[in-house]
Amino acid sequence: MSNAIPPFIVAIPARYGSTRLPAKPLREIGGVPMVVRVAQRALAAGATQVVVAVDDPRIADALAGQGVEVCMTRSDHASGSDRLAECALHYGWPDDAIVVNLQGDEPFAPAAGIREVARALAEDDAPMATLATPITEAHELFDPNVVKLVRTAQGRALYFSRAPLPWARDAFAVHRNALPDGVPFLRHIGIYAYRAGFLKRYTTLSRTPLEQAESLEQLRVMEHGHPIAVRLTPEPFPPGIDTEADLLRAEQWLAQG
Repeated sequence: MSNAIPPFIVAIPARYGSTRLPAKPLREIGGVPMVVRVAQRALAAGATQVVVAVDDPRIADALAGQGVEVCMTRSDHASGSDRLAECALHYGWPDDAIVVNLQGDEPFAPAAGIREVARALAEDDAPMATLATPITEAHELFDPNVVKLVRTAQGRALYFSRAPLPWARDAFAVHRNALPDGVPFLRHIGIYAYRAGFLKRYTTLSRTPLEQAESLEQLRVMEHGHPIAVRLTPEPFPPGIDTEADLLRAEQWLAQG
């Protein structure tokens, strides 16, 4: 496999409304709006184009002069992927263009991880790629807020779940307060790369039973028969920002750095 990084676009969905953290994209971390920090991470990764897909002019105003493009999208999209599909149509991205979906609440996403998910897609003929990292603590495995995954020997996803996955039958029959050695427990990192043609097609796929049961959009892709390439992240991804407590933690993390 080559170490070369393919050309890629970073698209950042940034929705103004948030139940848990109102006006989330504009909340400041170290005096800088969160959406600006995310855009800066995308630029640092070397993207050929950085587009922020917004639904409110206040977010667009915050991004003025940051060296990124702003795409005003509809406010009724059900997901970030739907919002980015509108961008793909707006800009007319070629079907084979690599588009990295960097979540708008990931202000500390490592540049190396953004590049790695683009490379993962370039090295596979799957229409979509994502990242994972090893789980080392039992409490993570049993936390339904931590999405787990298993993959093939060739590095493609077999399944994503909020349940413990895989189930180490013999070890967990004895105790569940530590993880057994030799079992590939993986946590999903919510960054995706798509080929632009598939991103546009994704929005036409109907919702599926497993997707709705687990509340995981990527299962829609798999249930419709499309593979997802999975690679390990080369650097840790700090947790995203969803709550006021997360904001406080981010401020502390930034101060320590």
